[in-house]
Amino acid sequence: MTSNRPYLLRAIYDWISDNGLTPYVLVDAGQPGVRVPAHVVKNGQVVLNLAMRAVANLDLGNDRISFQARFSGVSQSIVIPVQAVLALYAQENGQGMMFPADENDAPAANAAEESDNAADGPESTGGDDDRPKRGAPHLRVVK
Repeated sequence: MTSNRPYLLRAIYDWISDNGLTPYVLVDAGQPGVRVPAHVVKNGQVVLNLAMRAVANLDLGNDRISFQARFSGVSQSIVIPVQAVLALYAQENGQGMMFPADENDAPAANAAEESDNAADGPESTGGDDDRPKRGAPHLRVVK
């Protein structure tokens, strides 16, 4: 089956927007395919405002989120693969959805296993120590 993540992202985005709140997305900037200005990345992550008043040409696709946004007055094209999204939440109250980190690490773990299986002996490099470490997202659960 295909991933349910893009469908959940669209639903949560609509829910947040329909309630008059500001949708923010937390992104793992170290994931392949993430295109964001380097100066907004902090600790390997970036939080972006997805409100309609803050972005142009927002496309919440099945493979990626793309839009135009201004940073320091300069328009930038932003691309976020869906698997790089760690959370989507309302800025005002923190309600939204976090996505498990194990889903994000699965492709990297599979690639590491394949490289370990393909390598014969000391030429093998890589493993868990080569992956960038990321801190826990700073969200709180509201019930």
